[in-house]
Amino acid sequence: MPGGRLTREDRGRIAVWLADGLGYAEIGRRLGRPTSTISREVTRNGTPGDYVADRAQRAAADRARRRRPRPPEPVADGRSTGAGSGVVDRFATLLAATGLPRMTARVFVCLLTADDGLTAAELVRRLRVSPASVSKSVGALEGLRLVTRRPDTGGRRERYVVDDDVWLQAWQADTGAHAELATAARQAVGIFGAGTAAGARFNRMGRFFARLTEQMSGGTLAEALGHDALTAVAALVHAGRPLTLGALAAALDWPRDRTAAAVDAIRRHPAIADPLVLRTAGPRTYALAVRPDRLSPAQRRALEE
Repeated sequence: MPGGRLTREDRGRIAVWLADGLGYAEIGRRLGRPTSTISREVTRNGTPGDYVADRAQRAAADRARRRRPRPPEPVADGRSTGAGSGVVDRFATLLAATGLPRMTARVFVCLLTADDGLTAAELVRRLRVSPASVSKSVGALEGLRLVTRRPDTGGRRERYVVDDDVWLQAWQADTGAHAELATAARQAVGIFGAGTAAGARFNRMGRFFARLTEQMSGGTLAEALGHDALTAVAALVHAGRPLTLGALAAALDWPRDRTAAAVDAIRRHPAIADPLVLRTAGPRTYALAVRPDRLSPAQRRALEE
């Protein structure tokens, strides 16, 4: 079958055509195979002058037997790699689609499934890859703050572990990188000029990453404050009018310093209140309004008609 493995009959024809002096390209054309397939077949099994079909068939059968998957080997904790390997491969494929190298993704998912981390030797055995592949992947994961090292029992080896707060660590690392991109883009606008095409593209880039940084850091901060900032937003929306800091604290039954911290968080991280923005209506008096960048001028005019 064209495109499948070479059969005994195919190899017999190759031997005859080689004896007739035909080249690899012509043999490939007659068999409906790429020229490279014919050249590899002949190179594996001798030279054009001593290619023997039966010998080539036996060699191909031997290679096929060696390629057959072996039964899963037991790992250190007594579990088989069989069932878990399917999970590792599936999630590794999904992570690879986001841009993570496939080998690095396999190592990460393998560590996710381990009860107490794994040593480099255990990763090599579970994934059946080289130590160099594991070392390179672990280094990449450490750079992303997805994996940490801990001493193994006895202190002679290290275990690679996925911490419980790994997602928060990765989030914070991404936030810092996005903030640096926003700063660099703003600097580029100054270099090229806001009126140039390049300046306009860098300006859009800077706004995008600045907003992304606000959203990411704002969500983390709101969690750290016990959602006090979000509660203050809800209170100002419900009131529907400007409130002084004292009135807001009294309504929420909070101390003034707690209320002031929540309001300050909203001011410093506008994404907490998105799509609203905190406005100062007077001394220590606050209200909420729609963020001006959420609606275009045309949209605002249409809504006001």
